[in-house]
Formats: sequence, structure tokens, C-alpha cells
Amino acid sequence: MTTADHPARRSTAEQKRLDTALIDLFEQRITFNQVLGLKVESVAADAPRIRFAMRPALIGSSYHGRLHGGVISATLDAMGGFALMVAIGDKHADETAPQVLHRFARMGTIDLRVDFLRQGIGETFTATAEVTRLGGRIGSTQMRLTNEQGTLIATGAAAYVIS
Repeated sequence: MTTADHPARRSTAEQKRLDTALIDLFEQRITFNQVLGLKVESVAADAPRIRFAMRPALIGSSYHGRLHGGVISATLDAMGGFALMVAIGDKHADETAPQVLHRFARMGTIDLRVDFLRQGIGETFTATAEVTRLGGRIGSTQMRLTNEQGTLIATGAAAYVIS
């Protein structure tokens, strides 16, 4: 039974198609994410997560071997956008994967704040985000970047136009 408050959920097969399409969009079709080496670890609505490995092209200080601040900012921005994509898919659970993907056509960052807390030192890095608001036109997120030891490197907050 379906009500206005609880729309029908997509089938397990259709959810798998959406998850696969989100990963493809994030890792392959957003080519800047390839430059950064971003990979999806989780498409769970309550815990979206991405990761990337340190490599020479991402170093901002050759003396210290730490991440460039732009890499940190771009990763947190990408994470916030990805979290909203996952949340939009969850919010519109009655839609097919192509219908949900169509919703991302006009999505873009309108505000981004990054707090650099520690040097970006590590072998691998993980970014997570929480959607703090998902309105009809604007979505807001709070993001975190940690290294493989769990050290918090940076936090961010962002707003995105989503329609």
C-alpha cells in the first residue's frame, strides 16, 4: 500500500541499477574525479563514503609530502555533491534510475567552506558527508576528510543547487 508520506520503494534490482549508475557517474563521467583518483566506497543513504590514495600528483608541499589544499577542497566538494545525489535517490525512491539521474542535470555548488585542521599526510584518505538539508531547490552538507589512521584532516560545509 502506498501513501503520499510513504511512496513505493524501487525494487532491489532497480536500486542496484541506480547504485551502479551513481558510481559510474561519480567515478567515470565526472572526469575531474578521475584526476583526483576518487573511488566510491559506500552508496548507503545513511553513510555515503569515498576514498583516494596519495600519489605524487596530489602533493602540494614536496618538502613535507602533504596533500595540496585544492585537492582537499575539491574532494570535500565532490563528497558533498555525492552525498546529495545519494539522498536525492533515497528521497525519490519511487523513481527509476534514469529518472533520478535526470535530477542531477542542474546540480552545482553554490557555497563551500573548508576548515584545514591538520596537514594532509597519509597513504589513503576517506571522505564522508552528512546531508543537513534537502529542500526542493537547495541542499546542504557537512563533510569530513580523514587519513587511514582516522586522523581528521579537514571539515567542510557546502550548499548546492539541486534543481
